[in-house]
Amino acid sequence: VQLQASGGGLVQAGGSLRLSCTVSGHTFGAYAMGWFRQYPGKEREFVAAIRADGSRTYYADSVKGRFTISRHSAQNTVYLQMNSQKPEDTALYYCAAEARLHSFTTWYQRSDEWIYWGQGTQVTVSS
Repeated sequence: VQLQASGGGLVQAGGSLRLSCTVSGHTFGAYAMGWFRQYPGKEREFVAAIRADGSRTYYADSVKGRFTISRHSAQNTVYLQMNSQKPEDTALYYCAAEARLHSFTTWYQRSDEWIYWGQGTQVTVSS
């Protein structure tokens, strides 16, 4: 499974960006998809996730109400629409894919529970 992330860039505070992550090499519909971000010198932190069937979405408190995760099956792509951006959203953003069953309901918040990762895409929000 290969994940290709794109869409990062420079935006002013209050602005919007949309990240994309395209999946190839396996059946897109089999995978839950997630977005994480990483600050310099820090661990990756959970941002958002969506179930394989798209029936539910999950968000970190810091982005709830501002970010929206969605998936487009025909395009094998997951999106992260980021609105009302803040300087603290500045980070390297990664997409991830996961198909295994998990024994606890909040598994998606842990980066070590995700198997496949794309390369990071940098998001910079200027104040």
